[in-house]
Amino acid sequence: MTEPQQEYTSQGISHWRYWMVVAVMAALLLVILVRLVALHTVDQPFLYEEGEKRTIRSQVEPARRGTITDRFGEPLAVSTAVVDISINPSRFKLENAAPLAKVLGLKANSLHQRIESAQARGRGFLYIERQVQPDIADRVAELGLSGVQLEQKFRRYYPAAEVTAHVVGLVNIDSNGQEGLELAYNDYLTGTGGRRTVVKDRYGRVIKQVAVDAIAEPGKDLRLTLDLRLQYLAYRELMAAVQQHKAHSGSAVMLDAKTGEVLAMVNQPSYNPNNRAELNPEQMRNRAIADVVEPGSTMKPFTIAAALDSGRYTPSTKVDTSPGYLRVRNKTIRDHRDYGVLDVTGVITKSSNVGVTLLSADLGAETIWKTMTAAGLGQASGIGFPGESVGVLPYPSEMDDLRLATLSYGYGLAVSPLQLAQSYTSFTEHGCRRPATLLLDSGTDNSCQQVMSAATARKVLDILETVTSDLGTGRRARVPGYRVGGKTGTAHKVGQTGYEDSSYTAVFAGIAPISDPDLVLVVVIDDPQGREYYGGEVAAPVFSRIMEQALRLRQVAPDDAAHTTPLRMAGGPK
Repeated sequence: MTEPQQEYTSQGISHWRYWMVVAVMAALLLVILVRLVALHTVDQPFLYEEGEKRTIRSQVEPARRGTITDRFGEPLAVSTAVVDISINPSRFKLENAAPLAKVLGLKANSLHQRIESAQARGRGFLYIERQVQPDIADRVAELGLSGVQLEQKFRRYYPAAEVTAHVVGLVNIDSNGQEGLELAYNDYLTGTGGRRTVVKDRYGRVIKQVAVDAIAEPGKDLRLTLDLRLQYLAYRELMAAVQQHKAHSGSAVMLDAKTGEVLAMVNQPSYNPNNRAELNPEQMRNRAIADVVEPGSTMKPFTIAAALDSGRYTPSTKVDTSPGYLRVRNKTIRDHRDYGVLDVTGVITKSSNVGVTLLSADLGAETIWKTMTAAGLGQASGIGFPGESVGVLPYPSEMDDLRLATLSYGYGLAVSPLQLAQSYTSFTEHGCRRPATLLLDSGTDNSCQQVMSAATARKVLDILETVTSDLGTGRRARVPGYRVGGKTGTAHKVGQTGYEDSSYTAVFAGIAPISDPDLVLVVVIDDPQGREYYGGEVAAPVFSRIMEQALRLRQVAPDDAAHTTPLRMAGGPK
């Protein structure tokens, strides 16, 4: 082949290769253009959906639980912001367990084992730590660990702790009410959660808020009738008395004598709702409402009220209690000694079992039952507290002579400390019992139940005052500067074989000041040990200490000039 022909062939081959490359490039470009068009048209919905799955999330916004306060707005239960920390084990790297544990204050080996176990079981979710403080959660987020998730929550905190635990109650870790008012008003306190659409990065951190789908609505607040000042002092004095007498338990309930509002309600033993590690179910029961006791002689004023209201007796009517005991069927009813002839007032002053037995036998079971029923005994208080006991009050048809006799001095029936306190408002409000309430301005009907005439109620108040005189059984219930009335009660406790000879319930139910009643207070000490076990020895002094401070806190004017302790002026004579 000649030289010109070789050159032509070489140029022809190069030309062909050139156009082949151009064609291939054009084809590739066409394919890319077609694919781009397809991605932006045919495949766009699918790709958009897949993108959302990886970046856009619908996030629940928790609602703040309503606050519970006392009557003056002092917080008793509040919700604070916290963070729940969890992981997706399938996306979490085990080597990151150590730095995560360090920030959270956990043991690295233990956390490593938990995560490894979750991965082995194919779990897609694992809580690492719940209710973490926000500053610690921020430090976890700064680690940038894959698979870690942070969720905003609220934690319940109780500022008064043990002092109000039995009334307020507590919630579980998911903020659902478990005890007390937290349980009774759970729906009212629980808000409505919100929802928002956000964009998250690969570490689960929110980098953009797309939309707010629903606004979180906080729960409603509860304002209680409790006065936290009175609650604290009642708790302190009750705890001291239970410890002093080595008693099994104790309760104290204070009511506003004019409205029936619960100003203080305390129990011993108590518990700290902020520390769940040491919760004991036995200590969580609100004994003032859920437990019942035989009230003993604190029922005698109602027998006397029934007698006075019948019109057949006056405070000065004579009752012969000689020789200090009385046989009813197969039971001998005794007084502490032979009091001889007493007037009706003296029957209460000396707490004569024989005297009230004679009065009840003359009045009949129907009359006594009507008075006690009208006073709220043997029925729910209507306070709306979970676990409330209605007590026991036998019907007249169930009473023979012996049961009527024992009922007249407080045996054979059962009442809660709250019921007993509520029943004593029958003497403070012109013979009209006020229903007990725990919610301030609740809008409920607060109309009273007429138990006796106003004249009878006034007479009973004067009779109750004699119990704290030098001749009465409740001398240790006196309050300096104030006229105080009440009734002691000492009841044998029921055991497996009947009434125990050495196990008692000591009770004092009282009112102050007698001239214009402001407060009703009931103190119950269950099973005191030692030499002192009578209501006048164990419960009455607690009543005195609580009532003295409460009257001064409420700025109630003294009404007993003869026994008023003079106040020392600053800088004056000591």
